[in-house]
Amino acid sequence: MNGSFDVPAVCTPQCAAHSAPPVPLPEAARRAAAFTGAVGRALAAGPHLADPVRLGAHARGLLAALAVGLEVRGAGAAGPLSVPGPGGRAPAAARAPGTLIVLNHVSWLDIVALLAVEPAVLVAKREVGRWPLVGGLARRAGTHFIDRTSPRQLPRTVRELSALLLAGRSVAVFPQATTWCTADQGGFRRATFQAALDAGAPVRPVTVDYAQQGRPTTVAAFCGADTFAASLRRVLGARGLAVRVTVHPALPTAGRGLDRRALAAAAERVVLGGGRVAFDGGRVPGRTGQALGTYL
Repeated sequence: MNGSFDVPAVCTPQCAAHSAPPVPLPEAARRAAAFTGAVGRALAAGPHLADPVRLGAHARGLLAALAVGLEVRGAGAAGPLSVPGPGGRAPAAARAPGTLIVLNHVSWLDIVALLAVEPAVLVAKREVGRWPLVGGLARRAGTHFIDRTSPRQLPRTVRELSALLLAGRSVAVFPQATTWCTADQGGFRRATFQAALDAGAPVRPVTVDYAQQGRPTTVAAFCGADTFAASLRRVLGARGLAVRVTVHPALPTAGRGLDRRALAAAAERVVLGGGRVAFDGGRVPGRTGQALGTYL
């Protein structure tokens, strides 16, 4: 069901293609068995899966079962994505806010890769909760589901995200609201950036892309009318697949006099273009983005 602030998919399943010969069927079958076992172990953790240490370990186990490598590059590669607050045990009123982590969106594997690097509260459309395997994991991991078919719920969603950030939780969002086959397309919606501004929370831009044997690939893309089963089959057969997570310097918000338009445009340029953006509190030139990319 499409909502009034859904983004129409431009990429299609035909965009997804191997850039290296697929592995033999016996190897793909072995990976499928390993992945099923890893999912079962994660689901068996029940509500304990939301524990950050367990969640990160299970996410890394899922990638290993799929034979998907994980490369973390850029600022913060040796540490967490969240921007550290002041040291010591500060009272709740003085607690540093969490970090709004914003990523481009290529595949369902983006979620697994992010959780493998640093478990955070994920924000996803409610349909994800009904996906086979991944949906159950998302629910147990404490994902915050939103209903994109109901614009009236948007202000409440922003308030809820702001409250999570104020409580010191890091929140990860995919502001494109749809998937693209490569990491340089699409546009960022603005609403979730308002939550960061309201909480005075820093924004951590992150770029996710995929390679096979060191060459760019679209094989992991999950776009348009694609099904989870078809996407999983491609991933199971992908030779030398790696997900690359590039962590960019954080964008501060507190005391900067920004609005969500400028903040979203700055984050979009960094994530999709890989460049640095300097704030002066005023307007930030950005990419055109999608025609409907203005709400969430």
